[in-house]
Amino acid sequence: MHIVFFGDQHLDSLGGAQVSMRLQREFLERAGHTVTVVAPRMHGPRAGGFDAANVDLPSMPITADREYAMSWPGRSTDRFLDRAMTRRPPVDLVHVQADFWGGFIGHRYAERHGIPVVHTMHNRVDVGIRAVTPLAAPVLAFLNAWRRRALRGSGSGTDGWAFLRGLAAGASAVTAPSTHFARRLEEHDVFSPVDVVWNGIDDDVREATLAAAPEERAPGRPRFVWLGRMSPEKRLLPFLEAFVAAGVDADLEIIGGGAQRAAAEKIVAGLPHVRFAGKLSYPETLARIAAADALVQTSIGFETQGMTPFEAATLGTPSVISDPDIAAELGGGLWAVPDADGDEPRRIAALAETLRQAASDIAGGTAPVPLPSVAEAFRQSSRTAAMVEVYERVLAGAR
Repeated sequence: MHIVFFGDQHLDSLGGAQVSMRLQREFLERAGHTVTVVAPRMHGPRAGGFDAANVDLPSMPITADREYAMSWPGRSTDRFLDRAMTRRPPVDLVHVQADFWGGFIGHRYAERHGIPVVHTMHNRVDVGIRAVTPLAAPVLAFLNAWRRRALRGSGSGTDGWAFLRGLAAGASAVTAPSTHFARRLEEHDVFSPVDVVWNGIDDDVREATLAAAPEERAPGRPRFVWLGRMSPEKRLLPFLEAFVAAGVDADLEIIGGGAQRAAAEKIVAGLPHVRFAGKLSYPETLARIAAADALVQTSIGFETQGMTPFEAATLGTPSVISDPDIAAELGGGLWAVPDADGDEPRRIAALAETLRQAASDIAGGTAPVPLPSVAEAFRQSSRTAAMVEVYERVLAGAR
């Protein structure tokens, strides 16, 4: 098969969806398939060179660090893409893994050429928009108007679910990276049934990471790790407030970058055992997770899967989990933060108490152990096999 991925961001940029798509491409290619990735061209110092597997669309940077860009979904981009694709093998299937301009561009391409679409929903759009702006309602209304302009006949509505329904309108199958997000998509009439296909971890890097890890825990104070984008929906700042309030004698490593780094450093200024590691490579990040006693996951209601606790579980590292949906998906091997009904001071207090409990359990040798079944089901080879089944079903229905 020749599958064309469409993403909102270039696969060399930072982000969980980009990590997942890179792994999907690699394992599909190992299975003998051809994958082309269509996404906005990167800008700035991290922009890479030519990759024959990519179609880098004309784009404009949209963040101050020039890490992220957008491509305008219109006729000019359509023409550029069509010219680029004439130099590639015939396309069997379009796999849209984008929620904004990349989704529009991908569905427009599929419609022009009569190609079936599988759409993976990576983004809980309504929660994400509310997390970054107090003007969520007009922003969502604008996004829906943009969607109707870019995708004719994609339905009405002005909220986040209407936006996702419009994207799914052109798909033959919709997948979600977690059971809880799939059920929400079905409950809001986005698509039904939604196939659940977890994002995965690189089989080879996992094995290498585990092989390099010591058999016994190194002595010392409990070691926590937090990683992700430093933006409001990830709740890094409330976590650090909770860590300070917990008063635990523990090491904390924070991996990642973003606009909130300076504010984060200010909260823990003077604490001797807190380290900001910055942006690390995928193997380096997995090694740090494996070396930690516990990963801390702090977003609530935003993640459609939340890859980091799954990566931790498959490496044998338990997690402190703030999101009850993610805790339920993992099934065990974790410390669940009690629900505080949306009250942020109570959430911070509950997280602080859970961190104390986790530190005590780690020091006492009674930390929970992740479920082996999660580790096996999270391997990218198994996730690719599951997605290929979806592809084959869609192609059989299109014949």
